[in-house]
Amino acid sequence: MISFTTGRQTLTTSVLFCAVVLCVSFVSQGGCQTSSPTTACSAYKTCDTCVPHAKCLWCLTNSTCTDYPVSWLLPPASVCKLSQARWGVCWMNFEALIIALAVLCGTILISTIVCCCCCCCCKKHPSGPERDVERFARKREEIRQRAEERKGERKARHDEIRRKYGLIGDADHPYSKFENE
Repeated sequence: MISFTTGRQTLTTSVLFCAVVLCVSFVSQGGCQTSSPTTACSAYKTCDTCVPHAKCLWCLTNSTCTDYPVSWLLPPASVCKLSQARWGVCWMNFEALIIALAVLCGTILISTIVCCCCCCCCKKHPSGPERDVERFARKREEIRQRAEERKGERKARHDEIRRKYGLIGDADHPYSKFENE
C-alpha cells in the first residue's frame, strides 16, 4: 500500500510538473504582448514574433506567418502540416503539443478514475489492521468457548469419580459423610 501511495504521489507530482512546464512555455516570452487589431499575421517575418499572437500560426515549410484557421480545430494540411506548424511556442510543433496535451488530459482522467475507485473500495472493505483485529477477536472467542466446554467435561468426570468413591454425599447437608460412620 505504501508503494502505491508513493507511486500516486510521484504521478501527481509529474503531472503537476508537466502542467507547469506547459504553462511556462506558453508565457515564456515575458509580459503580455499586444498587437494592434489591424496588424495582419502575414506582417510577422519570424517565428518569435508570430507565435505569441493566438490568432497567428507559423509554418516552417515556407517560413510564413498565417492566420490560424478558426473554423477548424486543427489546421488543415493545405495551410500547413501539423509537424511543421508552430503555435504558442516556436520550439514545439503543433503535433507534439496536441500529443502532450492529450497525454496530460488522459493522465488526469485516469488518475481521477483510479482515485475514485480506491475511495469506493476503501469504504467497502475495512482496512487491514481492523480486519486482523476482528479475526483475532473471533479466534479468541472460539478458544474461550472450547476451554469452557472442556472445563465442563472435566468437572462432570471429576464429579462422577467423587460419587463413585463416596466423596460426594447429599448436597443438602455437609456432614453426611460423618453420619454414615
